[in-house]
Amino acid sequence: MKRFEFMEHTADVGIIAYGTRLSEAFANCAYAMFTLIANLDTVSEVTCQLVRVDAEDQESLLVAWLNELLYILDVNRIIIRRFDITKLDDTHLEASCYGETIDPIRHDLRPGVKAATYHMLQVECSDICRVQVILDI
Repeated sequence: MKRFEFMEHTADVGIIAYGTRLSEAFANCAYAMFTLIANLDTVSEVTCQLVRVDAEDQESLLVAWLNELLYILDVNRIIIRRFDITKLDDTHLEASCYGETIDPIRHDLRPGVKAATYHMLQVECSDICRVQVILDI
């Protein structure tokens, strides 16, 4: 099973991510988002950020998760490449996220992702889990 794919959307970028569990699909969606920001092959896992988010439902939780990761990138200047989700239910997510402080010389940063949006947002789980989100770029 592939981790994710991008879908075209006018002036924005869509991500469809997959997993055998919902936590894996959420982690793969975050990974896909960060591949839009930088070449993750150049990022080391030298720091760990603990992330906790709450929302009203799974769809809102996906948006809150991605936007919290963008906040960490913007404020703490940490680019993340590994996402270990340790707790996930309908309204709460906890994760350990690994990466490093941005080094503009080593990290080929691309024009930024501004936010995850609610447009065309989907969270589905049956035999496999699939999440879809549109990112404002």
